[in-house]
Amino acid sequence: MILVLLGAPGAGKGTQAVGIAERLGVPHVSTGDLFRANLAERTPLGLEAEGYMTRGDLVPDDVVVRMVRERLAEADAAAGAVLDGFPRTVGQAEALAAMLAEAGRAAPTALLLAVPRESLMQRLTGRRVCRDAGHVYHVDFKQPATAGVCDIDGSELYQRDDDTPATVANRLDVYDRETAPVIDYFASRGRLVTVDGDAGPNEVAERVGAAIEDIEGE
Repeated sequence: MILVLLGAPGAGKGTQAVGIAERLGVPHVSTGDLFRANLAERTPLGLEAEGYMTRGDLVPDDVVVRMVRERLAEADAAAGAVLDGFPRTVGQAEALAAMLAEAGRAAPTALLLAVPRESLMQRLTGRRVCRDAGHVYHVDFKQPATAGVCDIDGSELYQRDDDTPATVANRLDVYDRETAPVIDYFASRGRLVTVDGDAGPNEVAERVGAAIEDIEGE
């Protein structure tokens, strides 16, 4: 099974992806990790991507698709994979379906973690990080023993620029614009499963598990 994990920033994709991959016994393939690995290893694809990034250009779909193709061809992905961060566009979704069809593999299924915008804003704008080591807290969900002070190293907790209300709102707007067509792509093909992600991680994991059971039973 190739499972595409979809969800807005703050929806909990990273947390749920690890558990899903363990449940299915397949690798969690994050495009962010793929980029970092290819850049660090100075692979031909990594160098090609670096050229675009150095110029301040977006890395073309073709380069991203080739990275994913190479990763899915590795032995540990023979039984499937959980894709996180790919596909981001309809073009990438079509390329994924084509590469799987060429390899004689089943079409991908997308699992969408649906969380209301107000909950996403609360999750992301409430995050606080310690200056010394980046330990993460939250004003509502994970408060330190002493307000504004890291429990572990005693350094100041602060709000990153990425977590301010204006920045978060813009990130969510961009996600809505870019990802809505991808959601529609999978939905129109009967390959979209939506899970209510507006709950704690454990409860969402139970909902995800039930959804995966339904997918596996099809």
